[in-house]
Amino acid sequence: MEKNYKFYLKLFWSTFSLSAFTVGGGYVIVPLMRKKFVEEFEWIDEEEMLNLVAISQSAPGPIAVNTSIMVGYRIAGIVGAFVTILGTILPPLIIITVIAHFYSFIKENRIVNYMLLGMRAGVAAVILDVIIRMAMDIFKTKNTVSIMIMAVTFLAAVIFNINAALIIIFSGVFGAFYYNLFKKEGIKK
Repeated sequence: MEKNYKFYLKLFWSTFSLSAFTVGGGYVIVPLMRKKFVEEFEWIDEEEMLNLVAISQSAPGPIAVNTSIMVGYRIAGIVGAFVTILGTILPPLIIITVIAHFYSFIKENRIVNYMLLGMRAGVAAVILDVIIRMAMDIFKTKNTVSIMIMAVTFLAAVIFNINAALIIIFSGVFGAFYYNLFKKEGIKK
């Protein structure tokens, strides 16, 4: 894949438009990034995108920015990471600046409040879609350990109300330990 200014412009515009027109934060923009970079452009394969998202979730900071860094770096190195970061952070920066300027009008406008209420329902549906797709991807692997980790972490978060950061750290440590244990013995999955 040739990396000229048109390529970087396409990379920038992709992340800029996703960030500008996505309401609901990182968990909404991530599946749209997947659709854009895996399905539409075919710059990354499905499994690699899942790995990039997993790494992005475990890194500190907003998941949308972390994922754009990982995707940009994977596609085009340091320059790609810089381009995707810029494309991801500029829209919210511009939007927040405009909102801050008109805050008193927006705060008391009933139509704006109803629009935001409606958007919340849409965001919930998109997040639910992400959860179902990621779970289905794990079930497709037929990897019993991954399915067990998913079930245990779900129970830990929902039933026992354990902090998500602790769940992510524990899952990462367990996954690294498990992978290294079986890699050394030459056993697959």
